Amino acid sequence: MSWRIHFPFLFSFFLLFSCHTSSKIIPGHAHNDYEHSNPLQDALKHHFLSVEVDVHLIDGSLYVSHDLPAVLDSNRTLGKMYLQPLQQHVKANDGNVYTDYTGPFYLMVDVKTEAESTYQQLIEVLSNYEDIVRVASDKTAAPLTVFVSGNRAIQTIIESKFSLAVLDGRPVDLDKNISYQYMPVVSDNFYNVLSWDGVGDISKEDRQKLKQLVEAVHTQNKKLRLWAAPDNEQAWEFLLDSGVDLINTDRIGDFYNFYKTYK
Repeated sequence: MSWRIHFPFLFSFFLLFSCHTSSKIIPGHAHNDYEHSNPLQDALKHHFLSVEVDVHLIDGSLYVSHDLPAVLDSNRTLGKMYLQPLQQHVKANDGNVYTDYTGPFYLMVDVKTEAESTYQQLIEVLSNYEDIVRVASDKTAAPLTVFVSGNRAIQTIIESKFSLAVLDGRPVDLDKNISYQYMPVVSDNFYNVLSWDGVGDISKEDRQKLKQLVEAVHTQNKKLRLWAAPDNEQAWEFLLDSGVDLINTDRIGDFYNFYKTYK
């Protein structure tokens, strides 16, 4: 056979091979990521877009823990568990978190201690990683966007022209017209929006309420996340179909496998 006959087959094979080998970003948010078997590494391995870390300000350091830690472990600080590994990962990956993806990777810092003092310490820590962290007022792309949830120093962050950490918004914040550069994500409790329990039919009212919220968030060029959502395939499909951008999950591997075949 001539090369003219073989070429279409070879070209199709090349496209198929390329699709399987390029990175596919998974719109997952690793809830309480530090509680997984391999913090951060599991999320990166499964191409998650966002991870969640709870921090406590104790004696000038940011310790990673859901509750106030009874014992202080210097290896469980925000820097050592997340920022240092991300910096090394980005450096080894030609300046990006993922191959073929130049958008931001999101690190949500859920502040458990007093807002202002914790934020100030967070900025001090992040100043050691300016090579990978996006500055709020700067439109230049950077591989890592850090956004603050929990106890938020809202006004301080908005008024800062050189903030290395931005805000996790709430639906009530949408009326404030805060720029997406300072509030890239809007989050809410799933059950503040919906009454559906993740099994069976979804009411027309629930569908409409979620649709309105998605539209309001997307109009401001922000991403939507719903925490405490049912963590199963039916819920994941419904939320993705409805336009929710970050799927809050504890099941990193399961959501990864689900999303690979989603639509």
